[in-house]
Amino acid sequence: MGVEPPSEFTPATLLWEGTVSSFAHRGAPNLISDREFEAITGWELRVEGLCNGDKCVPVRDRSLVVPEPGVLDLARVLPLLDRPFVIDTTSLIVSVGSTHAARREALVDRRAPDFSLPGLDGRVHSLNELRGRLTVLVTFSTWCGCRYDLPGWQSLQDELGPEGLNVVAIAFDQEAELVAPFAQGIAIPLLYDPSHLLSELYAISNVPTVVWIDEQGRVARPNTPAFGTDTFADFHGVPSGPHLDAIRYWVHSGAVQSAARAPGVVSELSGEEIDARLWFRIGAHLHRVGRDEEAAVAFETARALAPLDFTVARAAMPLTGRDPFGQEFLDLYDEWVEAGKPFHGSEPDL
Repeated sequence: MGVEPPSEFTPATLLWEGTVSSFAHRGAPNLISDREFEAITGWELRVEGLCNGDKCVPVRDRSLVVPEPGVLDLARVLPLLDRPFVIDTTSLIVSVGSTHAARREALVDRRAPDFSLPGLDGRVHSLNELRGRLTVLVTFSTWCGCRYDLPGWQSLQDELGPEGLNVVAIAFDQEAELVAPFAQGIAIPLLYDPSHLLSELYAISNVPTVVWIDEQGRVARPNTPAFGTDTFADFHGVPSGPHLDAIRYWVHSGAVQSAARAPGVVSELSGEEIDARLWFRIGAHLHRVGRDEEAAVAFETARALAPLDFTVARAAMPLTGRDPFGQEFLDLYDEWVEAGKPFHGSEPDL
């Protein structure tokens, strides 16, 4: 049985799977009452170990996990739960990532892990809602020219929806209001991902990135750079037609064209890339609550860890008052090209 935190505790913040929760800590943000940890995450320390429903993880040395009665040490607990994390001791924020096992499902086993994200319609949507139909996930952002591709993806849905296709667009943006101006006349589901959960879960490092998922929830084709229109084809050199035609072939035949088959395994995020996403999550939270000076520090920490990751480096630009379409972006793009266009996934269709 946990104990109530004493009155001298000061609040800290736990960022867990897109949720933001305050908790009391005893002088360090890694210390949390067992009651609060269970209430936030569903994980409880029992005789069998750390348990969530019927699932339990053994705890070999309880003295490390429980430094004092009723208190858990997150720095010891989270590794047992297969969760990467970073702790901002200045802002008193613990940012926790998706399990390594969930990402392996997507990248190695080619099983699409479920996720839940808010939509512009005010509802929370999950991937599991789409089981039974072919699904194309299109990640984009308002800080990318691909925001103008939505009509192209809508046209594809209009064409192939009657034949069993769902196109779902997911924006790496902080608020629905940022995405709404580009959603006029768009009927496909439009979700937004302020914590960049999919960037971590599916190892997405740039947008637009497209993922194909079949009726059984398997990844038919993993991360591929693809566009819904040719609006900026002269700049990036990737025409929209070949990828859209590959989707048509998939829908009509049920098979992925041999020329379009992606590698069986998408390369895993490095430890630095995972930490960069967790620091970005801290910066995004601090920005949302108006603590912009602290946010800028977190964003810079993230950028230093993954300097050529657009979901980190470019995504932070508008959140820190910089132009994501200006010279800084062009310099980043040139560095990325010179480095060989690093990307977790397959080559674009040309």
